Amino acid sequence: MKNHILPILLLLLVSAFQTVIAESQPQSSDKAFDWLQKVATAPRQYNYSGTFVYYADNYMESSQVTHKVDHEGEFEKIEVLDGSTRIVFRNNDEMKCYLPDSKKIYTEKRWFRKFFPDLLPQPSERIKENYNIQIKKQERVAGYDGQILMLVPKDNLRYGYKFWIHVDSGLLLKAAVMDKENIIEQFAFAQIEIDGEIDASILDPDSSIKATKNWKTINLSTVLLDEGELAWRLDKLPSGFKKVAEMKRNLVGKSLMVDHIVLSDELASVSVFIEPVIKDTSSPVPGFYSSRGAINIYVRELDNNKITTVGEVPLNTIKLIGDAVRLQ
Repeated sequence: MKNHILPILLLLLVSAFQTVIAESQPQSSDKAFDWLQKVATAPRQYNYSGTFVYYADNYMESSQVTHKVDHEGEFEKIEVLDGSTRIVFRNNDEMKCYLPDSKKIYTEKRWFRKFFPDLLPQPSERIKENYNIQIKKQERVAGYDGQILMLVPKDNLRYGYKFWIHVDSGLLLKAAVMDKENIIEQFAFAQIEIDGEIDASILDPDSSIKATKNWKTINLSTVLLDEGELAWRLDKLPSGFKKVAEMKRNLVGKSLMVDHIVLSDELASVSVFIEPVIKDTSSPVPGFYSSRGAINIYVRELDNNKITTVGEVPLNTIKLIGDAVRLQ
């Protein structure tokens, strides 16, 4: 009788221990989720202007941003202050990137692109399936009180995030991508003015940049497609990731339109680019390629097509997504 009781007692003890461990893990609260929603909506509600710094892999770059909201929507100018001059103007979803050194202007429609401090799509409750959202202490950033919010991944398929949020407006003052305790990349305002008046002429390319007829304009078009229109499907994906869009795009340096599939777990995004291997050119070299910061790249070849998977996720996740691509 005792021999039968001991395994049962052991099972109960293990079960109780697991319950204690689970309960000791900080869980997402409604208040923490409210902060996340505030971060997502703030850039579409406030004027702001300032200088922010990007840092990753011993590389640092500063940019100046000016953002205005009125009855016609959003207007924005981002100018990179280091290295070669790059200036992006945005009128709602229409973007123009000016490269004065080469006298080129690239135009594109923004559909999922993220620019600090507008880093978050509007989150849904699904984000809690992949991250524990935790409210931490407050810290000052660029002279403002910032509420710290931690997004701790529930598995090893994604990175963690640490946000410093302006307590009044909800604007991101600072953001870091974390691999456990290590910072992979970071954005931070060095100086910012929130909710001030902004002269509309600053956001007008014709007033800011004297582009002449000698400049070349390259229109990068995007054709959004319905579900299943591409000749590709995705097998089992890593937990939490779902397809959010599929499209055809012409990209810089590409002679043909490229198939593009976008996935997200409500926070991290991954893009899959598929293009035919052009005859008489060298075949793509499969494998992993490093990029700066949180971005990882994985290349493979399938049926004379090059599949490039790019995203702000760990290498094991980027490979799982890249290997899930199949022909219909």
